[in-house]
Amino acid sequence: MVEIGTGTGVSGLWLIRGMRPDGVLTSVDTEAEHQRLAKETFTEAGIASQRIRLIPGAALEVLPRLTDGHYDLVFADGEKQEYPEYLSEALRLLRPGGVVVFDNALWHDRVADPAQRDAETIAIRELGRIVTEHESLVPVLLPVGDGLLVAKKVWLPEP
Repeated sequence: MVEIGTGTGVSGLWLIRGMRPDGVLTSVDTEAEHQRLAKETFTEAGIASQRIRLIPGAALEVLPRLTDGHYDLVFADGEKQEYPEYLSEALRLLRPGGVVVFDNALWHDRVADPAQRDAETIAIRELGRIVTEHESLVPVLLPVGDGLLVAKKVWLPEP
């Protein structure tokens, strides 16, 4: 499992709790302090250190170094302007049947308002368009919190 945006480890903790007992969470964040806090969160929750791989750095620099087709889930809660690029990386990283999840898919109700033209809103809107038009993705938008865009990668036979 890959997480983009470690934060304080709360989302990572929930992701780990939903994984197989031998599953590993790879979490990427530019902020060393976020990863330090997340490590504390995981330790306090009793999560074994071998189940966590914290990688410091920008997601678009780290993700290309991860193994193709090796992951079941990619969870993105990083730089909103980079969401479309995260999707490209997620498609490469996911196995068929894998799932990509984007947090903040409604972006404070700005995505549905065409008058909102800031860079983050435009990027999230573009992500939604790409996901819905992509032939190998089956998407669903969950209106929980600030919105979760979830898409399953399906296997497509070679033409």
